Amino acid sequence: MQKQWRAKSEPDKKTVEALSSAINVNKVLSGILVQRGVDTFEKAKNFFRPQYSHMHDPFIMKGMTRAIERIDEALAKNQKILIYGDYDVDGTTSVATVYDFFSKRFKEIEYYIPDRYTEGYGISFMAIDWASNNGYSLIIALDCGIKANDKVKYANKKGVDFIICDHHLPGDELPEAVAILNPKQADCPYPFKELSGCGIGLKLVQGYCIKHEIDFKEVEEYMDLSAISVASDLVPIMDENRVITYQGLKKLKTNPNRGIKALLENYAPRPEYSVNDIVFFIGPRINAAGRIADAKDSVRLMISDKDKDSAEIAEMINHHNNERRNFDSSITEEAFNMILADKDFHSRKSTVLFHSEWHKGVIGIVASRLIEKYYRPTIVLTESNGMAAGSARSVEGFDLYGAIEECADLLEQYGGHTHAAGLTLRVENVPKFQEKFEAIVSKNIVTRSLTPEIEYDTEIPFRAITPKFFSVLKQFAPFGPGNASPIFMTRNVWDVGDATIVGNNHLRLSLTHEEGGRIYKAIGFGLGEHHDKVAQGISFDICYYIEENFFNGHVNLQLNIKDILFKT
Repeated sequence: MQKQWRAKSEPDKKTVEALSSAINVNKVLSGILVQRGVDTFEKAKNFFRPQYSHMHDPFIMKGMTRAIERIDEALAKNQKILIYGDYDVDGTTSVATVYDFFSKRFKEIEYYIPDRYTEGYGISFMAIDWASNNGYSLIIALDCGIKANDKVKYANKKGVDFIICDHHLPGDELPEAVAILNPKQADCPYPFKELSGCGIGLKLVQGYCIKHEIDFKEVEEYMDLSAISVASDLVPIMDENRVITYQGLKKLKTNPNRGIKALLENYAPRPEYSVNDIVFFIGPRINAAGRIADAKDSVRLMISDKDKDSAEIAEMINHHNNERRNFDSSITEEAFNMILADKDFHSRKSTVLFHSEWHKGVIGIVASRLIEKYYRPTIVLTESNGMAAGSARSVEGFDLYGAIEECADLLEQYGGHTHAAGLTLRVENVPKFQEKFEAIVSKNIVTRSLTPEIEYDTEIPFRAITPKFFSVLKQFAPFGPGNASPIFMTRNVWDVGDATIVGNNHLRLSLTHEEGGRIYKAIGFGLGEHHDKVAQGISFDICYYIEENFFNGHVNLQLNIKDILFKT
């Protein structure tokens, strides 16, 4: 699929020159920093060296004081506490963090992860009944609950209090909980609004430590789990999330959580870990337990205190991940076949597919695969407990959550973000939903949002890529939403003669930019369609980012090509 290329706006030259001089970095890199709002020496210092001291005071967050008071009350009265969280990476890391910390201080404490298939997303009536029947007086809900008004009201009637720690957008009316920790509350003064669910759980732990004069090292213990949640939940890696991710990645290398360390035994050694290592290796495995079997296995992994237990659980989770891959592959193929058989597909602006026998645990992944190929707002539905349950994914510039909300009259439940959401509806309403969702998308989406776009930072010649250049560029990490790996554009490159297709239609190249110039190894994932032209020695333009490739214990500089453009 051809992508649109667009250069970012040119930064102010005087600001670039001043920053370049202040931090002794060339103007290309200082220009990229200025584009990202890092335009002074002090901002650059904080950007390149994120410190724990840059984290915000947890007591600025609305509800923090009351939440800790209620936890202290539970301790004083010997009440039972239930730590509750969702079955994805953010939910399970949240539960592992908060449960592990408080289990060292409370005897009467347990954790609960809802079953994806029998209870669904978020807080469930079944869980509240279980808590009430087993004598729990307080539930701390993590990564969920901000819209569970009816569930919290039901719990209150049963004498069960709620503390809600959530980062999703609140509705017009908040649940009647004892305390709500969510920076996105309209009247919450907390300066950073984009924490992950686990990040908010970490702030609760930090607040408790401050009040009770517990050393900050107890908070540091969970920094790697919080970094895993930030990377996996795709929240912006800026401000406090940058500190968490930067420090968490360091801990992942030097002193990781015992269970995560066991998972990494099956991973090629790295001199250091990156967000990509979380996104493509750690995160999918933690998720796999909840997709295929029981998400409690992921929590058990992260709170295990014996190497033998960690190794056994890690092996089981790796097995679940292999199963998940098989389901993912077969269902994606079926989805593509359904689209090929639909003669009206290309006249629509959205994709909504339903198959009663698809595995609920991988439909979100399948939706992402369909976005990659067809690039339009996509919802994949399957049948679960007599209902149609779905995962939705969006394209850049389109408010998916808003479109789903407009279909609320056809839905039983929904929640999520602008770019990703979950929903449940009656099976008989699926055709009406498909029709209404398509009408809403067609009315609101702009043509530009139906073509993937590459926004590159700047144009450079290959000779600009010096060892010092890359050394500074590496320090821009950790990369992710809000601080993406810089994308460069170079014109008139060509392959020196060894272009090959590897793996699943990936293009491996050796590129140069000028006669006698340095040759760079390059990989273009999914770009095998360009092989024949490239092999002819035709010059072309590329958008790419620069990375290190780890293979057989060796580290090489590599250009990761996002797109290729031939001259017309």
